[in-house]
Amino acid sequence: MNTRRRMSLCLTAFAFAALTGCAATPTQESTGQMLDDSVVTTKVKAAIFNETSLKSLDISVTTFRGVVHLTGTVDSKRSVAIAGQVAQGVAGVKAVDNELRVK
Repeated sequence: MNTRRRMSLCLTAFAFAALTGCAATPTQESTGQMLDDSVVTTKVKAAIFNETSLKSLDISVTTFRGVVHLTGTVDSKRSVAIAGQVAQGVAGVKAVDNELRVK
């Protein structure tokens, strides 16, 4: 009987650790959110690459909880605006933090 109780307690502790280990915190994403953000990042990068006026520019894209962060340098204020609009148009993007700078 004592062995069953220990085994049950161990399984409960393991399940609790597994479930809380994948949970999100205010500064860290859950596993599911991280995968969603990586998909959004990939889609935004592809959209920017496919925009002919932005192809040769140095633009980095990261995403955290649906908020896309654009950094790097571009050739004009127009390119800053276009990159922000392109990113905002991608499905899954909640907001765009556009920190692109003009060379």
